Amino acid sequence: MAHVVIIGGGFAGVWSAAGAALARGAADLRITLIAPDEHLVLRPRLYEPEPDLAKVELSRILEPIGVEHLRAWVSTIDTDRRVVVADGEEVGYDRLVLAAGSKLVRPQGLPGAERLFDIDTLDGARRLTDLLRDRDDYSVVVVGAGFTGLEAATALAARGRVLLVDRSEVIGDQLGPGPRREIETALDELGIERRLGTTVTEVGDGYAALSDGTRVEADAVVWSVGIRASELTRQISDELDPLGRVPVDQRLRALPEAFVAGDTAAAAFDAEHTVMQACQHATPLGKVAGYNAAADLLDMPLRDFTPGPYVTCLDLGGAGGVFTRGWDRRVMASGADGAAIKKRINQQIHPPVDDATKILAAADRVYIELPFFPRDEQTPAPAA
Repeated sequence: MAHVVIIGGGFAGVWSAAGAALARGAADLRITLIAPDEHLVLRPRLYEPEPDLAKVELSRILEPIGVEHLRAWVSTIDTDRRVVVADGEEVGYDRLVLAAGSKLVRPQGLPGAERLFDIDTLDGARRLTDLLRDRDDYSVVVVGAGFTGLEAATALAARGRVLLVDRSEVIGDQLGPGPRREIETALDELGIERRLGTTVTEVGDGYAALSDGTRVEADAVVWSVGIRASELTRQISDELDPLGRVPVDQRLRALPEAFVAGDTAAAAFDAEHTVMQACQHATPLGKVAGYNAAADLLDMPLRDFTPGPYVTCLDLGGAGGVFTRGWDRRVMASGADGAAIKKRINQQIHPPVDDATKILAAADRVYIELPFFPRDEQTPAPAA
């Protein structure tokens, strides 16, 4: 029996599995997802006060659609033999989907780096939450004033003092000037101090030393600077992009027998941009890559990856949120209205569970419906 193997249990991996099951229909095709954990972690929600709510049991998604789950770590991809090595055991494949995600880039040579906290993984978010639980007098330094750092800082400001540190001279440098005024206003409202053009040079017991020569009180230092694709990408291609991602064609194929999705894929968004390492792109990439891996074996037409509208939606804690449209990030909603949109999007990223019909229907709808976009600007469902 032909075999589709998917590496990764995040958004891209899970939706690859659902996409493959959608293409399979009633055909005789085996689909296996390899991931070490029993949960899909909703990584974009790990900044929230209760990170354990940001997870879904994989079995409730995979079992109803007839996808096997092998709980293991993949160490090797042998593309010549069409074999992956998972916890020392070889697993053969006819088509492969690499959707192994990304991880936080940790600082090298920083004294006290072992003391750093993060919200990159469920275990990391739990560790921070457990430290600060039931306290309202803590001091936290958040390193990185990008998307993740801003959401972490504004959430933590609800019960403690927060200092936001960034090498850049402006807040949200990578987000551009579009939403900067709204972000600055929110930080002022929440009383979040900023040290720009600065970084952390040491993390000690109860303090952080900064590159401006000062030493500040810190019950926790949260690192949120940079992510990079899984090292498994090196076993697919020698020509990775600066984020360690594999170049793919419009059908997300990297090799004749291998497709790539999510944070490991350098897929074109348009002539000027590649997709972002974010749930917004990981989900449709997974749906298309998984469908194509199965369709390729079943001699069915493959689907092109046609990106939907680009938006950003930033949670700013007690100060609301900000929702932007387009790559220039034009602000469409802020404050309470922005927070309401963010809440709606956070709810929409939860996959259906227990019902195969609903799961497969969701796999056939490549994009969620977005506010402030006419229906004809959004990819119709199903996406052929």
